[in-house]
Amino acid sequence: MTASTHALDQLTAAARAADAKAGEELVALDVSSAMPFADVFLLVTGTSERNVLAIADEIEDRIGSRALRREGREHARWVLLDFGDLVVHVFHREDRLYYGLERLWLDCPPIPVAPLLEQAAEPGE
Repeated sequence: MTASTHALDQLTAAARAADAKAGEELVALDVSSAMPFADVFLLVTGTSERNVLAIADEIEDRIGSRALRREGREHARWVLLDFGDLVVHVFHREDRLYYGLERLWLDCPPIPVAPLLEQAAEPGE
């Protein structure tokens, strides 16, 4: 199984939003074979609590809908945004290193993020 077109479209919007707010170390994983509830995970690092919140807010704005579920905004160390097909994890640097989600999902194929950022933005983005 591979990630749906809808999930990849959401990933593109989320990656561009994170990049626009100085998100770092963007990693996308195709978890469609391992997860029954999501197709793609996007992991992003923020440099401060304020930056983590700004990235999360921009992602919701760019996707054009509120996340179905949001966790972690109170402390802004690890904000989880669940859009259904796409789940975004925005981490403070130390928390990302500590939890190491990339290690947990090591057998899930990565989705190259750089080409998504290099594509010309659609009108209205």
